[in-house]
Formats: sequence, C-alpha cells, structure tokens
Amino acid sequence: MQINYDFLDKYTFKSKDITLANHVIMAPTTLKASLSDGSVSDNELNYYRLRAQGPAMIITEAAYVNDLGRGWEGGISAADDDKIPGLRRLARTIQSGGAKAILQIFAAGRQTTTTILRGQQPVSASSQAYPHGDHEMPRALTHSEISQTISDFAQATKRAILAGFDGVELHGANLYLMQQFFSSDSNRRDDIWGGTAEKRQRFGLAITAKVAQTIEKYADKPFLLGYRQSPEEPMTPGITLDQSLTFAEKLTALSVDYLHLSLNNAFQTPFRDKTDTKKVIDYYRAILPPDYPLIIAGLLKKPEQVEALLDVGGEGTFAALGRELIVEPNWVAKVKNNDETAIRYALSPSDFELLAVPKTLENWLLTRFRNGLPITTDSEFNPKQPWQYYKHVMIKAAKPIDPTQLMTLKKRP
Repeated sequence: MQINYDFLDKYTFKSKDITLANHVIMAPTTLKASLSDGSVSDNELNYYRLRAQGPAMIITEAAYVNDLGRGWEGGISAADDDKIPGLRRLARTIQSGGAKAILQIFAAGRQTTTTILRGQQPVSASSQAYPHGDHEMPRALTHSEISQTISDFAQATKRAILAGFDGVELHGANLYLMQQFFSSDSNRRDDIWGGTAEKRQRFGLAITAKVAQTIEKYADKPFLLGYRQSPEEPMTPGITLDQSLTFAEKLTALSVDYLHLSLNNAFQTPFRDKTDTKKVIDYYRAILPPDYPLIIAGLLKKPEQVEALLDVGGEGTFAALGRELIVEPNWVAKVKNNDETAIRYALSPSDFELLAVPKTLENWLLTRFRNGLPITTDSEFNPKQPWQYYKHVMIKAAKPIDPTQLMTLKKRP
C-alpha cells in the first residue's frame, strides 16, 4: 500500500516567495572536515553532494563569523572575504540536487578552548565558565567587542549572499554565544546587555535586526533568515520555556522567516517541569502566527514520525533529519518511491566511505554521537527490527509519542 504522505507536498514561504520541494530538512551536522584555515574542503562537498537529491533544504554545519567564534578544529569559516569562493562551491553543490542552501552562522563563545583559538582566551557574555565538566573560564566581551560581533554576523551574511546561498540561519541554540547572552547562567552582566530577561534578549535581537538589514541591502533574490533556538536549559539559573516563547514572539517581528527548534526529541514535553504533559511544539504553535514556519529537530527517523509531526504542528512544520540522513542519504527518494523497507536505520562500520562520511565525523559518530545512532555490529541491534533499538537510546527526558496513533494513512489514487 502506498501512503500519501503530506510531508512530501511543496511549501512556499509567503514572506519570501521561496518554494521548497517537501517538508524534509537536512539538519546542520558538524563534520569538522574544513581545512585548517576554515576553507571548505572536498570532503565536505562530497558529503553534501550525496545528500542534495532529497531534502528540500540543507542547513550547513555552523560557520564561525570571526576568529574568536571558532568552536572546533575543522570548522567552516565565514569570517573573511577570501572564504567566499569555497562557500560558493558549497552552495552550488547543495543546490545541484535541487535543495535550498542555508548557511548556519555562529560564534562559539565559551564553548571552545584556548588551543582552538590559537592562544586567545575564550569569550562570553560574562566571565562565567560552563558549570558542568572541566571548561575554561572565558573573559567578558567589552561593549565595543559586542558591537563588532554584531557587525561580524552581518558581514558573514553578506558573504553568504555573495556566495549564492538561499539564506542564513542564526545559531542561537546549543549553548553557543547567542544563547550565552540570553541565559541567566552565562550572562551575569549589569549593563545594557544583561541584568534582566529583556536586556539578555538584546544581543540576539540586535544581531537579527542587523542581519535582516544586510539581507535587505545586498540580496538581489529572495533570501531566507532563520533562527535556531534551544527552548530550555538544564542548569539553574538558566533559560526557561516561558523566556524562550517571549523571545520567539519578538524574533518573528524582525523579518525572521522561520524558527528552528533544537530538541532532544521532536515530540518532547518541557524537561524543567516534569509534571507538564504539553508538548513543546504545542507551546510554540500557541504563540506563533498560524502556520508560521517551524523546523523541528530531535531524533526523527521514520516516515511515520515525520508525518505525525505535521499532524501535530500543521502545514508550516518541517522535520529536520540529522543522523538519519547520515545513515540513509536516499531517505526522501525511498519514501517517494514507496520503497520504505529499503530505508537503513543503522550504520555499518564498513559503509563510512560509501556514505562519504569524513573521518572526523566518523570518530564523533562512534563516540560522542552514539546516543540515537545504532551500529549494525552492536550486540543490542536486531536487523529484523532496527527500529526497536531506539527504545534503548532515546533520551529519558524526551517522552516520545506513538506516531502511528496520530497519522491517518491515505492510499494514493
């Protein structure tokens, strides 16, 4: 039986008149495969080329906007004009398969090291180290450095425009600098950039406004502006869901074309309040304009899950697949061709080269990113029931729903 999946329908951003081929987005994946100076490498191009045929939009690994923003070795740089030719090759590679190319831009803040910064001390909103684990103490950015950083985001956006991308995404999630200014844990300032919840929003709003102005000035074709957000932080003090919802309302008034939620699980409930049974996506839908474009990332694997996400979130909801597109670059094509039984949900150690996985990403997949990624050689893995493996790796704070309870299967005519 063929299934008429709604997520295969086209979608047009009314704000920019940009049409996507479907509702599947390739989530930003940290490859750590750029050259030592941040230039795009052939390894990266091969990885994106293999995955450009199916997702409607591909969001790149975060590119740092200035030298102090570098978060890891092998990261992409958007900090200098000499990087534009490589960025242009990256944009064209993604677009060669029909996908829209979005350059995610960021600064790491305190989520880096002196070694990675070539001897420079990490910076943040305040001199406040990350509270979990062994992390370096950052120094607080000065007012002039904050102003320069805002300008650096705008300049990186201009480079993305000149390189031919279809948009940029501001990385305000995953504990990086933009989130650090928003968080009461990392931002202990008492000037215009901190001290109250409203002042802690100022850095992100200023970057967003400046980037929107840059797009208006330099883009000669429709160009998307997205914002990635982590709705909550685990530490206390830290970002609460209510604070993020208030911030999201302000972002949508600043020419932001979509919000991208970084979740542990796409259907999760708030993890700071264990008694709350309402899904995070429902909170956002309640405060956003009807069908406002909302990208959801969080261990999405199966077509039924993606369809269920649209059932919950509405027409303007997009599923961001990360690890699943590492394992299965042809995920969208197999769904379209009614070939779902051929979709791979586990990664064979023998297939890294076949899948164009850079060696740096391979190392991460076998260590840090093992949660949510089954390997065929794992003792727990059952090849006859690959999906059952995820019961052992789902993050406990993210209580998933049964997608089959939400989806109505419709035969194609």
